[in-house]
Amino acid sequence: MVHLRALEPDRGHVLNGTGDLAAETRAFLEGLGISDLGDELLWVEALTHGSTGSERDYERLEFLGDRVLGLAIAEWLFERGQDAEGKLSQRLNVLVSREMCAAIAREIDLGPHIHLGKQARADGGTDSDNILGDVMEALLGASFVIRGFGPTRQLIRSIWADAVEGHAGQTKHPKSALQEWAAGNRRAPPEYELVERSGPDHAAKFTVRVSVHKVGEVEATGTSKQEAETAAARAFMERFG
Repeated sequence: MVHLRALEPDRGHVLNGTGDLAAETRAFLEGLGISDLGDELLWVEALTHGSTGSERDYERLEFLGDRVLGLAIAEWLFERGQDAEGKLSQRLNVLVSREMCAAIAREIDLGPHIHLGKQARADGGTDSDNILGDVMEALLGASFVIRGFGPTRQLIRSIWADAVEGHAGQTKHPKSALQEWAAGNRRAPPEYELVERSGPDHAAKFTVRVSVHKVGEVEATGTSKQEAETAAARAFMERFG
């Protein structure tokens, strides 16, 4: 069990009530192709932000994951063709940037699995580029320690595939897509409203309504406010976009 000095009740999926890796986060990691989780404490560490007051947070694993990601992407780019060093460096810098790591984190829906302190979560930490990017790298660091470079390289090649193949940015985060759709159709920006919060702290449900003036509104539910907003934006685009 991970010993945390200050467990906050609004902690996302990462921990269950006893401080262990929660079933939802275990399923999330397995869905990425990580079938043998090994030391689950290391995954908890990779997903834990310093705002929790925990003695173990993601910073050391982030340091390691950053280097693992850089090597894996550099090797991948080198294999792909005969580009000169300058072009390789330019692409590498984009593909390992914090913004790219955050974008990948959004695509795999990492946010709900980050263990944040209550105030950091209320401040939108699950959708912060800095936090998402750092935790993405920390996950790669944990994968490297537990599984080695080969499986971690395969994980990177799986979730970075669109970006490396030149399709970065085509798959937008649902909230970004809705924001751009509203602007492109000369509508007011979408408005998100928390309709209901129900259930115990360890299994809370959030219902959010998103509306665009003179277009319509949609409600969706998730296990965090951010997850519900994302689901609502996606449902809105499917209905009205």
